[in-house]
Amino acid sequence: MDMTHVTFILVFLVAVALLFDLINGMHDAANSIATVVSTRVLKPFHAVLWAGFFNFAAYYIGIYFGFEAKVANTIGKGLILPDLVDNAVVFGALAGAIAWNLITWRFGIPSSSSHALVGGIVGAGVTKAGFSAIVWAGLSKTLYAIVLSPFTGFVLGILMIVLVSWLFIRANPAWADGLFRKLQLVSSALYSIGHGSNDAQKTAGIIAVLLYSNGVYSEFTVPSWVVFSCYLVMGIGTMLGGWRIVHTMGSRITRLTPQQGACAETAGAITLFGATALGIPVSTTHTITSSIVGVGSAKRASAVRWGLAGRIVWAWIITIPATAALAALFYLAGSRLM
Repeated sequence: MDMTHVTFILVFLVAVALLFDLINGMHDAANSIATVVSTRVLKPFHAVLWAGFFNFAAYYIGIYFGFEAKVANTIGKGLILPDLVDNAVVFGALAGAIAWNLITWRFGIPSSSSHALVGGIVGAGVTKAGFSAIVWAGLSKTLYAIVLSPFTGFVLGILMIVLVSWLFIRANPAWADGLFRKLQLVSSALYSIGHGSNDAQKTAGIIAVLLYSNGVYSEFTVPSWVVFSCYLVMGIGTMLGGWRIVHTMGSRITRLTPQQGACAETAGAITLFGATALGIPVSTTHTITSSIVGVGSAKRASAVRWGLAGRIVWAWIITIPATAALAALFYLAGSRLM
């Protein structure tokens, strides 16, 4: 295979990875802005600009706190052995994840882009080399997070709304409503930073292992230009938005007040910051959805549309096996071409 062909495939796959990053931002735009839109704190257009800006700003915040590439390292070398990764594996993982994201985006289902990517990597890697390709320590950490991150968001959502309700029990309702409308801008920005810092790094990890497998770097590393590009594209994707999912997240699960919205976003942001600092690729969709359910159920259980919440949970459960199967098919197709 001549170098021109190899270079073309490498550039093509980097472009596909950035396309996944863009779709991830579009798919997960609802995570950052659903509550501020549903409570009418911001109009949709202004909300996506707000969220997109802070998704990108997360790059510089990550550098300051020293976690700009922790999740990228987990994705790049912590799920399957990096020495087994080739162009067909990367293509299968990305194509499977993109296909699943487009399906769920089309039907307004807030499934997890993160778990779609994890399922894609594992599915393509296992198809190539069997289960010996899996780095079980890294995969088990990610699978634990599938359960723990929504549970953490749910519990923190309940605790936040109970604490805030107690602190403001004697406050003038109109004054409190105005205060929490302003605080929602802060909580939405924090959640957008958490979203960008965790999700953009996942694509960076894929590009990093792709560059390593093609010999661009002699050892696995996550270059700064890769991380920067992924944060930038994630921010642009967020600005493009995904309105079907905004509607599902912002109003169909439960009706939110500004106070509840601020509590849900803050609970979700705390969960994401903790996961990113530990290098754990968690689902931002799962986190904010469970935080919203926690906040809604703290008021009364009937405030949550449990039937819809149940269907969302089923979408979460099938995401990894579905994307693994799709990735296996795309890997088999890609291995004949690359």
